[in-house]
Amino acid sequence: MRLNGKIARVTGAASGIGYAIAKRFLEAEGRVVIADLNLEAARKAASALAGSKSAMAVAMDVANEDQVNAGVREAIAAFGRIDVLVSNAGIQIVHPIEEFPFAEWKRMLAIHLDGAFLTTRACLQHMYQQNSGAVIYMGSVHSYEASPLKSAYVTAKHGLLGLMRTVAKEGAKHNVRANIICPGFVRTPLVDKQIPEQAKELGISEERVIKEVMLGETVDKEFTTVDDVAEVALMLAAFQSKALTGQAIVVSHGWHMN
Repeated sequence: MRLNGKIARVTGAASGIGYAIAKRFLEAEGRVVIADLNLEAARKAASALAGSKSAMAVAMDVANEDQVNAGVREAIAAFGRIDVLVSNAGIQIVHPIEEFPFAEWKRMLAIHLDGAFLTTRACLQHMYQQNSGAVIYMGSVHSYEASPLKSAYVTAKHGLLGLMRTVAKEGAKHNVRANIICPGFVRTPLVDKQIPEQAKELGISEERVIKEVMLGETVDKEFTTVDDVAEVALMLAAFQSKALTGQAIVVSHGWHMN
């Protein structure tokens, strides 16, 4: 599948899954706005991937309304339109519920849910004007499943399903599709950080966290890769008809089966 010059905005794209999606979109002849909290990292990613003609960097705290709106205006000024939004920015914080600091709970929901809402709202205004677009959310197997220590993350990822389905229904008359990718554990710095944290909280070894907690329910005991997720993102972004909307695509080595 090809993007043929379509403009995609990917949040959290300076590293990890977001970076892999930006790279795959550029390979498919798209142009990419790399939005990230760390502007210098975003600029380095844009330069490494494509240079100024096909990729640009914008600073964006997705939970900050003014920064989100400013970043979209900057992208529109540079490229003239927004064809694809990939709402990918996210963090992970683990605590038992009875010990979960309220400030950290609010931070998790702000980045995952407020960020998805704010970026969606800002991009939809332009997509509706051009009568086309695709919105892709980064969910998780935790959009369906629950795991100990991850109450805020699970709550946020479940919430994204509802937002995606609503955007799919509201956007249909404007030829805007919305879907969500739900990966299993992807070996990124975000996941690497969780391994010792969960080992400590659960009182088990890091090896057991990987084998039993993270990969125990998969069919082949393998991590999902950033390239796996990027390929699905490209398919959702480039799909040629309006038939594929309102759907969750689970990429998890069989951890969760719809």
